[in-house]
Amino acid sequence: MELIRGLHNLRARHRGCVATIGAFDGVHLGHRAVIRHLLDKSAALGLPSLIMVFEPLPREYFAPLQAPARIMSFREKCQALQALGVDRLLRIRFDEALRSMSAQRFVDEVFVAGLGVRYVVLGDDFRFGSDREGDFRFIREQGKRHGYAAEPTPTETVDGERVSSTRIREALESADFDTAQRLLGRPYSISGKVVYGRQLGRVIGTPTANLQLHRLRAPLAGVYVVQVSGGGLENARGVANVGVRPTVDDSIRANLEVHLLDRQIELYGQHIEVTFRHRLRDELKFDSVQALRENIARDIDHTRAWFERQSRRTH
Repeated sequence: MELIRGLHNLRARHRGCVATIGAFDGVHLGHRAVIRHLLDKSAALGLPSLIMVFEPLPREYFAPLQAPARIMSFREKCQALQALGVDRLLRIRFDEALRSMSAQRFVDEVFVAGLGVRYVVLGDDFRFGSDREGDFRFIREQGKRHGYAAEPTPTETVDGERVSSTRIREALESADFDTAQRLLGRPYSISGKVVYGRQLGRVIGTPTANLQLHRLRAPLAGVYVVQVSGGGLENARGVANVGVRPTVDDSIRANLEVHLLDRQIELYGQHIEVTFRHRLRDELKFDSVQALRENIARDIDHTRAWFERQSRRTH
């Protein structure tokens, strides 16, 4: 998959494509329905498929501290879209110039002049433009003027309700991982590169792999039973803390720390995937490092017990 980093990097060879636009946060079942539609049209017309996304997301631009937590990072989104077979991803910087751009101007300058779109596939709820005029009806009418076709993708539902990123965030916040999996089409996970932390875990006897989430907050917080893959591991059992480490750190930026059960392996610099299975407790601030150590020991015991219960259920 080709990543086009900004409108200024569009070239003549990028003209002529089947395109869609959206946030695609989570690349959930609703997004996948749009992408299947996109790829089908791409194959039928013999044209490259292209997805446009905004970075940062508009709500992050307007109110970064109040914006919803991302379900996945931009890197994870790229990996998911590439795995689905998308040809090109156009990353459009959302800034003041784009915020003030009307839907009409966006179609003229991006859809037509920049990309020369031949076919547009769109989810039925997406809107863009400073005037919020850019919905499917608008794009279809513009297509009649500019010579491209447009087609909507019907809403995808699970349990009679629309699949949405908001619904997934609510499921993750309440630790309803079964519902999150049904909406995503896969278990929920966070992936990233293992970086050096404060080494406190080694000092208190529970070394951790630390992942920087590159976001102000995650869609979940607390202590969880997890499985870890990557860096030579496959579904290794572990216990993870997602949050801001209130006992040892004053940072407001979210972190993910994972302690592997019965495994000691050097993971610095490796990319790993942490899959969430069960919530143990909230993230707490303890009065001392000793109290933290004792609670971590209990978390490890509870994690072992959870895996043992799951093992008995499958035998």
